[in-house]
Amino acid sequence: MTEGTNMTDNESDTTKEMVPAEETPLKSYEKRPEEAEEKNENGGSKGTIQEQVPVAAEEPEFVHPEGGWGWVVMLAAMWCNGAVFGIQNAFGILFMSLLKEFGSSDDEDLRFKTAWVGSLSMGMIFFCSPIVSVFTDLLGCRVTAVGGAAVGLVGLLASSFVTSLGPMYFTYGIVFATGCSFAYQPSLVILGHYFKKRLGLVNGIVTAGSSAFTVTLPFLLSGLLEKVGLQNTMRVLSILMFILMLAGLTYTPLLPKPVNSNNPGSRFPPMSKVFNVNIWKSLGYRIWAFGIPAALYGYFVPYVHLMKHVEERFGEDANKEVLLMCIGVTSGVGRLIFGQVADYVHGVNKVYLQVSSFMVIGVMSMMIPLCHVFGGLIAVCLLMGLFDGCFICIMAPIAFELVGSQNVSQAIGFLLGMMSVPMTVGPPIAGFLRDRLGSYDVAFYLAGIPPIIGGAVLCLIPWVEARRIRREQEEAAKDGTQEQMLEFKRNSGGQGDALALKTADPESVI
Repeated sequence: MTEGTNMTDNESDTTKEMVPAEETPLKSYEKRPEEAEEKNENGGSKGTIQEQVPVAAEEPEFVHPEGGWGWVVMLAAMWCNGAVFGIQNAFGILFMSLLKEFGSSDDEDLRFKTAWVGSLSMGMIFFCSPIVSVFTDLLGCRVTAVGGAAVGLVGLLASSFVTSLGPMYFTYGIVFATGCSFAYQPSLVILGHYFKKRLGLVNGIVTAGSSAFTVTLPFLLSGLLEKVGLQNTMRVLSILMFILMLAGLTYTPLLPKPVNSNNPGSRFPPMSKVFNVNIWKSLGYRIWAFGIPAALYGYFVPYVHLMKHVEERFGEDANKEVLLMCIGVTSGVGRLIFGQVADYVHGVNKVYLQVSSFMVIGVMSMMIPLCHVFGGLIAVCLLMGLFDGCFICIMAPIAFELVGSQNVSQAIGFLLGMMSVPMTVGPPIAGFLRDRLGSYDVAFYLAGIPPIIGGAVLCLIPWVEARRIRREQEEAAKDGTQEQMLEFKRNSGGQGDALALKTADPESVI
């Protein structure tokens, strides 16, 4: 059966029947689509001549170092996570100092106005996430992270010179937070350049950085505010951002950049890759992307107002920093425990872990006003931190299940961007209620309702995804049957539908 030999029509037909359907050409060669068919003088077929062209050798698959310089990058990313979210989580300490520094006893909306500083800061970190993902793709992790840390440093230093709340909204709430956002996201992306098998462990260590800073910063800030004042405390915090700039210099990329097939000479990817709208075609992702923001309207309220609530209820001498320490410690423990648990939960059923975390967080927020003993508040904060860690650590695994690995980066970016709205407006609303009602009780009661509602909405995702998978399996079965019929027709030579139907018959002897 050598190609290019002369055969009569009968010999050619006989040979076709003898060739098994499973026979395939060598993988190292590719047939040209154009076939040159030569005819002899009598009109008979001389045979089909097919040229075989070697296919270019595929590039070797990238091998992750799983260590080496990657451990330095991991420590740098850990510092980034801790510096960014440690300062944000400790804003409750700064909040009380801002009230004293810029407040007036005649201002009825003082807490409402002051809470906007921390809310804008936390909201901008998430709001910029979709934009940061684009910059990271275009400029790389190192440039984006170092530039972001520099902007954050400028914003924090500028905040140390302002004398009223108005400029603080811009310097701390927008400039500093935008820099933090640009510094934070590349620290997560760069880990995938160095680790694959150990990526889960490394992510756990990196995210534990925020817990470590949340435990220690409240005590540090309280001492600094008491000894050197608010302005000098801001300048000390600027040192953390300067170190973050140096940490960003360690982000040496290893993965090769994808080449733009439409314009190989361009370093910029096509717009369809920059703004990926395919993720919104998934109903499960749409429910997730709207359910989580709905649950977060009360999420940041305790981080901003709990310190002031404790001071009003238990006095200024109460050891309120312990509460933030409890949240930070158990949040780190929760990330490690529930991260391991999630590995044993199949598919999108991981969402139920997030549902349970929102339910517990909501109930614990409602219990804060009911605690008239300081030990009760400690117990509430321990549970709240534990399930806060659960909520955070399984966001990426759920995104992988809903949209796949190719779309997960922008799926998380869009989600974080949508989270910015509830994270921003929640604490000012709580401050407004305190200013009008004279206590934080109603604010904490209402802060517990959105997590419960959002958690209930997320319960729809496993049902929606199961229905989608069942529908795709049915369509695949239909397409498989039709494809099988077409395959039989192609293999039947010139005998057409009759042979295909006979072969499809399980009782056929052919």
